Amino acid sequence: MASDNAARAHKVEVIDEVKSRMSEASASIVSEYRGLTVAEMADLRAALAAAGGNYKIFKNTLVRRAIDGGEYQPLSEYLSGPSALTFVDGDISAVAKALRDFSRANPLLVIKGGLADGSLLSPSDLAALADLPPRDVLLARLAGALAAPMQQMAALMKALPQNLAYGIAALRDQRGEGDPAAADAARDAGSETTAEAGDTATAEAEAPADEPAAPAAEAAPAEEAAAEPAEPAAEADGGADAAGSADDAPE
Repeated sequence: MASDNAARAHKVEVIDEVKSRMSEASASIVSEYRGLTVAEMADLRAALAAAGGNYKIFKNTLVRRAIDGGEYQPLSEYLSGPSALTFVDGDISAVAKALRDFSRANPLLVIKGGLADGSLLSPSDLAALADLPPRDVLLARLAGALAAPMQQMAALMKALPQNLAYGIAALRDQRGEGDPAAADAARDAGSETTAEAGDTATAEAEAPADEPAAPAAEAAPAEEAAAEPAEPAAEADGGADAAGSADDAPE
């Protein structure tokens, strides 16, 4: 009777332990260990512990009772034959990789499947997870991908003032402001042009103006010459009158 009570109490403890470990773990993986030696089992536990996994062997009947009616009940389809549970406390991909690597060296270890975040994982799903880089590497890659646009933006913002300064300097060089010798030559050329313009204006101011009245003065003698021939005619008429008067006078 006492032994029965002790056995019943032990079963209750195992069921509670399975429930507790599954609730605390991020994932659970079922594997079959048939044919592995004690030394190989010890090596497997050490490899899984280094990857963040805890390897425990329970009776299938007790595990079924622990997960019956709960979110971990889908695991019951993998509970056949000598089965062990690997509780994942860290990165599931690292634990899956440790199981896969050990099974390659020890083909007697068979990976049946697992459960993570309420989703059932097949052996192929676990193999795909094993091929993923470790979690730290993935996070570093994600951080790098997120930081790349910010770095590009920072480089662009830094390049804008530099490009603006280069553009202003090039414009000044093109206009001759950036080269003192070119600026002096431009100023000298401007002074010479101004002086030539001033001399031209002075010469035009000193030139004699045209006298439009001269042609009128020259035309006056011609008019007087045209009027002078009328005077002898008048004198001739006067002479004729005088001669007539002389003829009419009595002798």
